[in-house]
Amino acid sequence: MLTRNCLSLLLWVLFDGGLLTPLHPQLQQTLEAEPRENVVPMPGRRSSTQRVKRGWVWNQFFVLEEYMGSEPQYVGKLHSDLDKGVGTVKYTLSGDGAGTVFTIDETTGDIHAIRSLDREEKPFYTLRAQAVDIDSSKPLEPESEFIIKVQDINDNEPKFLDGPYVASVPEMSPVGAYVLQVKATDADDPTYGNSARVVYSILQGQPYFSIDPKTGVIRTALPNMDREVKEQYQVLIQAKDMGGQLGGLAGTTTVNITLTDVNDNPPRFPKSIFHLKVPESSLIGSAIGRIRAVDPDSGKNAEIEYNIVPGDGGNLFDITTDENTQEGVIKLKKPLDFETKKAYTFKVEASNHHLDHRFHSVGPFKDTATVKINVLDVDEPPVFSKPMYTMEVYEDTPVGTIIGAVTAQDLDVGSSSVRYFIDWKSDVDSYFTIDGSEGTIATNELLDRESTAQYNFSIIASKVSNPLLTSKINVIINVLDVNEFPPEISVPYETSVCENAKPGQVIQIVSAADKDLSPAGQRFSFRLSPEASNKPNFTVQDYRNNTAGIETRRRGYSRRQQELYFLPVVIEDSSYPVQSSTNTMTIHVCRCDSDGTILSCNVEAIFLPVGLSTGALIAILLCIVILLVIVVLYVALRRQKKKDTLMTSKEDIRDNVIHYDDEGGGEEDTQAFDIGALRNPKVIEDNKIRRDIKPDTLCLPRQRPTVEDNTDIKDFINQRLKENDADPLAPPYDSLATYAYEGNGSVAESLSSLDSLTTEADQDYDYLSDWGPRFKVLADMFGEEENYNPDKVT
Repeated sequence: MLTRNCLSLLLWVLFDGGLLTPLHPQLQQTLEAEPRENVVPMPGRRSSTQRVKRGWVWNQFFVLEEYMGSEPQYVGKLHSDLDKGVGTVKYTLSGDGAGTVFTIDETTGDIHAIRSLDREEKPFYTLRAQAVDIDSSKPLEPESEFIIKVQDINDNEPKFLDGPYVASVPEMSPVGAYVLQVKATDADDPTYGNSARVVYSILQGQPYFSIDPKTGVIRTALPNMDREVKEQYQVLIQAKDMGGQLGGLAGTTTVNITLTDVNDNPPRFPKSIFHLKVPESSLIGSAIGRIRAVDPDSGKNAEIEYNIVPGDGGNLFDITTDENTQEGVIKLKKPLDFETKKAYTFKVEASNHHLDHRFHSVGPFKDTATVKINVLDVDEPPVFSKPMYTMEVYEDTPVGTIIGAVTAQDLDVGSSSVRYFIDWKSDVDSYFTIDGSEGTIATNELLDRESTAQYNFSIIASKVSNPLLTSKINVIINVLDVNEFPPEISVPYETSVCENAKPGQVIQIVSAADKDLSPAGQRFSFRLSPEASNKPNFTVQDYRNNTAGIETRRRGYSRRQQELYFLPVVIEDSSYPVQSSTNTMTIHVCRCDSDGTILSCNVEAIFLPVGLSTGALIAILLCIVILLVIVVLYVALRRQKKKDTLMTSKEDIRDNVIHYDDEGGGEEDTQAFDIGALRNPKVIEDNKIRRDIKPDTLCLPRQRPTVEDNTDIKDFINQRLKENDADPLAPPYDSLATYAYEGNGSVAESLSSLDSLTTEADQDYDYLSDWGPRFKVLADMFGEEENYNPDKVT
């Protein structure tokens, strides 16, 4: 092989000018078929270029994988046309695996693989080669890239990546029914040789199944494989490369195939007759026995439905399927009685619930068996003649009155006598009693229907021979009503009538209620009481259907005249004895619109202006309040003005002497009189109008005689009193009240200077300071006058 590669290289050097070529006979043809030329600048010339052949010619190199030789594996040779063989050119190698996997001889350009390669690990390597000057290490030509491919060998066996496999196929399938497809993968190169071409075969599982050698599809090989005979199959599959030829590598896997069930077997009873023994005391609905049919199928195909074939005794029993065991459970529909019938026989049919039409030709998918039931005698409790007793009694029936009776019998052979008693739990208050031998029920208390209308209690019957065997029955006693309550009017007791009502208008429909238990067809009648029949306001119209209407008898009603009307209505019932009652209805007179809708029934609404809204009424009230405030302010101002006209100057000395027969109030008095007029009578002539009151009319002052300076003050006062008594314009009161005798009996004596013998200048007012804080202001006033003397020269 190496000799042939060398010869090929020599021929290329001779015919192609010594270009670098891969030394492989197949790639040599490819290289010859694709000659290429590159335009490269030639060194040492001017800027002009010339077209020359390229310096490197590349193709793929190949190297065998898994090489086990002692020497490095020769890959190929690189050569440049600039290499004249004188040792001036050096070859370099770089890229994938350069220096570690592949080496190059720098002088000759030979490439070797220095270790074993695995194509499945890395199928090719990309490297770069370059020729450089050995002295200057300058590149003589541009770097070029080439590929070294690892040539495959058959070193990998096929593998089932998804194995082991699990599959299923219905039983009774025809030949060639699809089961499963398996697939093996070979890691060798499928494009090179037969290393990756796999062929499938069955090593274990014949003759039941077959496999396609190319596709790996598994199919059934035998018809009518029965799951009930064999359900599980294990098939061993082999995949071999090299097309199954000798020397190829192989891999195996297992396929577990299960035959799935189809309903190809009907249910079958293991025996034709089933015998059961059932006590006569068995309860209705209880299970009295089980039978079973066998179906070799599984799942829903083995579900069995049981039915009782109509016939002798079949109507006393029922049968259902136990979902867990697929057994037929026989249940009792009616009670058994040994004394009436001791044995029953009927047939039971078992069939599949889910049928498969493919197997109808096999035969009917059902089976039938006979069931015989023997009734066993049991000592039973007494049996009442009725399932329940209902009795009636009138209320207030005397104690001890018999209402009715219950009866129970012992139906067993050699019957025993029966004892009766009331279950005390159901009749705690002991309203009734029972005769233990006869079973008669009597009252033990007076009954009141209005308190309790119905009684429900239990009576127990037991055998005398075996008291533990008891039966219980319910007894209902209805208390009948005695007509003792009169009927009454039903609500409402109040109604209304519009002011604009017309005669004959119905304003209310009334009905009646009776506390007595009204019998069927109870009738109530309505009418007005005799005292109201003559009044022309309202009447009662009996509709004869237990209702009546309240009707108006006149046109229009006025709330101003009468707001309420009281209408007595008499109601009678039809029971015996007849009971009646008088019921008073209250009728309000209301204001309504033209349609009869009530607007107001309040008394206060009568006095409100008609047609005014709430907002208008509020506005009117606000105006009234404002006017009242203005009037109050005006009166207050007038009073203040009146007080200002009655005030005197600050120089006037006031003495509060409203009542001189009382001790003076000092400076706290609110009314004052001008004492200056008393001291100087001439002042009266200047002040013609009185200052203590406001005159009603303006009049000219009367002419009075002048008074001398030395006139006695008593005479002066008397004179003025006479003048005022005779004056028709003077006020009808005297506010001065005996000035001459003011302050009699006072501890402080008189405050006036009328009786003083000394002049004002001679008075000593220091004693005023001793009278206490009430006279402090007065003491300060007179003390200041005493200290201030303009005639005194200091």
